[in-house]
Amino acid sequence: MNMPLSLDHVVILVTDLEAAISDYSALGFTVQRGGSHADGATHNALVGFADGSYLELIAFLKPAPQHRWAAAAQRGVPGYIDFALLPSSVAEVVEAARARGLGYQGPVDGGRLRPDGERLQWQTGVPPSPDLPFLCCDVTPRALRVREGDVRQHANGVQGVALVSVLVRDLAESVARYQALLGAQAPRQVSVRHLAGLDQQLALLPLGDTTLALVAPSAGAAADAPLPSLLAQRGEGVLGLTLRGAVGGKHLALSRTLAHGAAMDIASG
Repeated sequence: MNMPLSLDHVVILVTDLEAAISDYSALGFTVQRGGSHADGATHNALVGFADGSYLELIAFLKPAPQHRWAAAAQRGVPGYIDFALLPSSVAEVVEAARARGLGYQGPVDGGRLRPDGERLQWQTGVPPSPDLPFLCCDVTPRALRVREGDVRQHANGVQGVALVSVLVRDLAESVARYQALLGAQAPRQVSVRHLAGLDQQLALLPLGDTTLALVAPSAGAAADAPLPSLLAQRGEGVLGLTLRGAVGGKHLALSRTLAHGAAMDIASG
């Protein structure tokens, strides 16, 4: 039987990987150098957490027009560009999603060469729309890609990802797509909250230890309101993260400058 889908990682585009490594270290994270991807277009660094999820800091090494994130790279604006869920089998999840009317593609082979010479392999599943995550499942042992031990300990006390906020255009349509992806793992009824003072509507979906918050503009929101403006500028995708900190810790919003445009805060675990 397939294991439930869980958060694998969140992708943050940076223009200078060395600067990002330095800045995330200054924020109290333990940063691992990841190496170069098999296509030679990108290289990365990772921030791994005790809950098994991680942040991927990724930078382009050369123009790559066919790359999944080429449009984001061309905009030249750092910040969140994607996130991935971890299946036990990409092929099985893709097949099940298609049977429920959701056109995921894959498996697609991928890989990376670590700085220590270790070669990693994985498979991905590609979503049909940008409000959805991609799938990422290891072919080589997961511990080679998502390292264990001291690299998961951080001076700022972060233990994992408590909440991923995802900006979407149409909340009802996105909820239906997520239900098709998650299958029996998704609640049959998803409540929608209207945040009138913010011209937003919100739906929460449980994903193991992490919660997905789908956020959309309220009907009738002005075109120049914050969320419609963001949708016009960068489209659908990850809006922000709440990281799970140490028990009894203080709520802390991290510098978006040091986080290279990524909005994130740390809440008590």
